[in-house]
This record gives sequence, structure tokens and C-alpha cells, in this order.
Amino acid sequence: MIIASIIADRAADAVVSCEVTTPVSEAVEILAGRRIGALPVLRNGQVAGIISERDVIYHLASDGAACLDRPVETIMTSPAITVEPSTSIDDALALMTRRRFRHFPVVENGTLRGFISIGDLVKTKIDEVLNEAEAMRSYIQTA
Repeated sequence: MIIASIIADRAADAVVSCEVTTPVSEAVEILAGRRIGALPVLRNGQVAGIISERDVIYHLASDGAACLDRPVETIMTSPAITVEPSTSIDDALALMTRRRFRHFPVVENGTLRGFISIGDLVKTKIDEVLNEAEAMRSYIQTA
């Protein structure tokens, strides 16, 4: 199974994101208001990085509240590690595990197509395992 199967029913223009010039305080409001853990950060429509809750916490701890007035660009994780719609879910999970992060911008030909979390990947894998188990049960019952 591939990433495209996860984002197939999602509109690319519905991805919640922010611009590199967005103040950190505004990005925090978006994260909290939407109850999400990260946002892709765009520059001229291209993914420039990601801002996550961790980025905010680390910079609050080191720089204090002054970081809230800075542009997101100053605290974001950059460059963003991205995946393509054709990336397998197993490869994406392995990359997330190896690099220790929980979100991927999905990019195709330089354009943001979606944004997925480890929760999306795990849910898809669980659904796949459950479907395989059901198919196996059906096969055994008819054999």
C-alpha cells in the first residue's frame, strides 16, 4: 500500500499550513485551535520546513517568550523530510522511526499534495492487517 491511498480522499488545498513569515504565536494558535501537532511551512507555495509542538517548546525553553514574536522560519525544522504519493507506507513508517519524527508533507513535483501523521500510517496498517485476517478466516471457512 502507498501514501496515495491515504491522501486520495483529501483535498490538497485543505492542508492546514502557514507561511515562513507567520509569527510563531499565530502558528501556536493554529496548532492549538486545530488540535494538531505540526504544520507544513511554505515559501512561495513550496514546502520550506515544518513547525511542530516540539520546535515551539524547545525554543520557548532556550529563548523564552521572545520567540513567539519571531517568524516561524526562525524556529521551524528545515529542510522538511518529505514523501511522495508513491512512497510505500512501510517505507514511510521506517523513515519516521529512524529519523524520530511524526509528520510528513506529501510532495509531488514540488507541490504539497497532503500532510500525514504517524497516526495515519498506523491506522492504515491496522486496517490492512484486519482485512488480511478477515480474508484468511473466510478462506479457511470455505476450504
